[in-house]
This record gives sequence, structure tokens and C-alpha cells, in this order.
Amino acid sequence: MTVSVGLVGAGPWAEMVHAPMLAAGPYARLAGVWARRPEAAARLGAPVFEKIEELFDACEAVLFSVPPAVQAELGVLAAKAGKALLLEKPLAADLDGARRLADAVGEAGVVSQMCLTWRYSAAVRAFLARVSAVEPFGGHAANVSGAMLGGHFATPWRLERGAILDVGPHMIDMLDAALGPVTGVRAHGNPTGWVGLLLEHETGAVSEASLCLSAPGQTPPPHVDVYGRLGRESVDGSAIGPEAFSTMIAEFATTVRGGGGHPLDAAHGLRLQEIIASAEAQLG
Repeated sequence: MTVSVGLVGAGPWAEMVHAPMLAAGPYARLAGVWARRPEAAARLGAPVFEKIEELFDACEAVLFSVPPAVQAELGVLAAKAGKALLLEKPLAADLDGARRLADAVGEAGVVSQMCLTWRYSAAVRAFLARVSAVEPFGGHAANVSGAMLGGHFATPWRLERGAILDVGPHMIDMLDAALGPVTGVRAHGNPTGWVGLLLEHETGAVSEASLCLSAPGQTPPPHVDVYGRLGRESVDGSAIGPEAFSTMIAEFATTVRGGGGHPLDAAHGLRLQEIIASAEAQLG
């Protein structure tokens, strides 16, 4: 069942997570790397390709670890080359890019799956299995940190667009999974400061999400709380362990081999991007 996967990108997340995840097996094999900086790609312990088309020729699937705008552009090329896609969040930098990529995936008929890490965690899946029992009517998610104040992940696209594009997909997706599909969003705040989202769900539930990556000092782990007529259920990011990544790659390999699609596919990523685009339009 091992799937040969090419890695596009050689930044910190590729080095810390994606390359080791693929190299660990047994579900995937790191077939090679393409990156704008060959010297960074060489550190990942796999063949380095000068042209991305050469990487496509050497693999069955492609994992992206690049900025959203780059993923949208190169993901279209990979889909047209017939490769299965393991895509980071957000799907693209903007809604047009997300639509182009989702359309390319659909037209090519290739497998796609989003790296929405929370959703592959055993603790999160247990939480989502429990929430219906409390007859939920609302919830709150918060992801607050100082990630944009410095360090590996204070990258240009995060500094420009803020928490809503970076951690927003995780929190919106979690509330969407726990309370039902999001049908409306109202937003306030500052994209590079604090953003508050009020979400309306198809079930009639409502929820809030608090997002900020510029908070100094010690901050609590990101968390999701669901409230219902019969109680409350909660989960936080500290419960997400390394097994989430092995589950993600195992499900990706199974889908590549067996077909049938995955619920967290590019179409799902597009739906999250539509919610984010609506919120960003309100923030100005």
C-alpha cells in the first residue's frame, strides 16, 4: 500500500514534519523534493529535483509545504499531471486561487486531501463523536499565540494576512464538524491583530471563534468548547499528538490506493476558503 510521494517545498514545516512523516513509512515513501532553494531541499534526505515536472515523473502523489499562493499555482500543475494531492491549509491565498485548484482537482479526477491536523487526532475524533450527545446549540473556539512575533512561522504571508488565513481554517473546520455546516459568518477586528468570528450553522447552532497570532507572553493552547442542553464537551490542542500525522498519511495512502475520495478533500478546503473570504471582506 506504500505510496511514493514527492514533497514540494523545503521550509521549516517540511523539515520538521512533512519530510520525517513521509520518510517514516510504512504508508508512504519520500520519493524526492523540489524547492526554490535546492540547498534547503538537500537537507531533507531525499533526491532533489531541479524541475518540478521531474519530481512529478518520480512520484504518484505530491505533498505541498509552500505558501498558499504557491500551492494554488503548483497544485494545478500536479493535478493536470494526474498526481494525488496532499494539500496544506489554507487551500490558496484567495478565493479565486482556491476555486482554480479545486476545479483542477475535479476535472483531473485525482485524489485530494487537506492537512487539517486536528481532524486526524484520536482525541479530537473522540470529542466529535461525543458532541451530539449533549444536544449542542453553540460553541467557542480560540487560537491565540505570539507566533507572528518572531520565529520560523513569522513568514511574509502570515504577517500580511494574519491569524484568519493561518489558523482560521483549523478553528472554522472544527466548529463546522462539531455543530454542523457553517452557513454564515460575521467578522470584526484587525486581520493582523485580533479577529472575532460569529458563525451560523445549518443546524441552527451559533458559535464564535477568537483568532490572534500577535499576543505576547504565555498563552493557553488552542481549544474548542461545545455547549448543549445536556452538557459541555471540550478539546484542546495539547491533546493532538504525533499519531495525527501518521493517521493522516495512512488515510491518504488508503484513498490513493482504494479511491472513493476523502471527506477532507479540496472541495472541503474550498468551502473553508469561502467562509474565510467572506470574513476578510468584512474586515476590510
